[in-house]
Amino acid sequence: MEESEDVPKDFIKLKSEKLSIDEVSELVVSPYCGAVSLFIGTTRNNFEGKKVINLEYEAYTSMAETEMKKICRDVRQKWPSVKHIAVHHRLGVVPITEASVIIAVSSPHRAESLEAVMYCINTLKASVPIWKKEIYEDEYSWKENKECFWANSEK
Repeated sequence: MEESEDVPKDFIKLKSEKLSIDEVSELVVSPYCGAVSLFIGTTRNNFEGKKVINLEYEAYTSMAETEMKKICRDVRQKWPSVKHIAVHHRLGVVPITEASVIIAVSSPHRAESLEAVMYCINTLKASVPIWKKEIYEDEYSWKENKECFWANSEK
């Protein structure tokens, strides 16, 4: 395969079904890359001493997809050697231990893919209109990301 046949691609997906780590990581594999870095954000069973039953995500879908594509463009400007990027986020109910978000990045060397993955998750939490509701045993709470610029602008 010539490198021109392995054109850099972005794989953006918002879905209500369970996310697949294998599917997301396989999307970014390239014979020209020696590194695939992954971030997997999962639902934990506790928050500040409260028992979490599950999480529930909602999104402004079209805007979220636009912002996710923008993150991919930014990654390519900052790390030109990055080959493929996948950002999959789950919507709806996400049970304990299941993935809410999976990000995968391939690049020729590990430094670029690791840095790009960290940039992707931090920027996603700060700028993409996806909202999380934590469901506890006897109550629930909508959570804002501490990185979220619009949540912090009113304080």
